[in-house]
Amino acid sequence: MIIVLGSIVARADSIGALLKGSLEHVQRSRSEPGCISHAVHVDHENPLRLVFVEKWKDAAALAAHFKVKGSIDFVGDARKYGAEAPVIEIFDATPAKLS
Repeated sequence: MIIVLGSIVARADSIGALLKGSLEHVQRSRSEPGCISHAVHVDHENPLRLVFVEKWKDAAALAAHFKVKGSIDFVGDARKYGAEAPVIEIFDATPAKLS
């Protein structure tokens, strides 16, 4: 499983547009093949910061997601609305077996 953690800090004048675009991106992404979960959260310590948590079946599914026009457009919008560059971290994870 691939886990993606991302965040973007919006400019104060663009948080509404960035949040709207983020919610549309999340809803679209959830329907893509290999998407296990995809969510966006508002950081309560910094309400201009949006945090993304995603789980993908494998690296191929995530690679396909990055090639979707909507994903490419969303990254462009995030850069346009952001006060700083987005941060994306990608992890290859194996679920722990708890007994």
